[in-house]
Amino acid sequence: MLEFKFDTQLLIEGQGLSEDAIGDYITANIEGDCLLAVGDEDLIKVHFHTNTPWKLLEYCCTLGEIYDVVIENMERQEAGLKG
Repeated sequence: MLEFKFDTQLLIEGQGLSEDAIGDYITANIEGDCLLAVGDEDLIKVHFHTNTPWKLLEYCCTLGEIYDVVIENMERQEAGLKG
């Protein structure tokens, strides 16, 4: 059984975005693992495994426009089902 069920990925478009600040906030406030926050001041891609993807979405919405949101259930994938 996986510790964190949902593979959550999205793009954030905004101004003055910081990979480090985003990563630090997520690490400190949202339980999960496998965090990647990469990009530049205008566009950041976030990838995170968590059981509470809505918390990640809620936070990222405060930073700019989010799009290309993908939330996959890794337990279903592990069982050979569509995620």
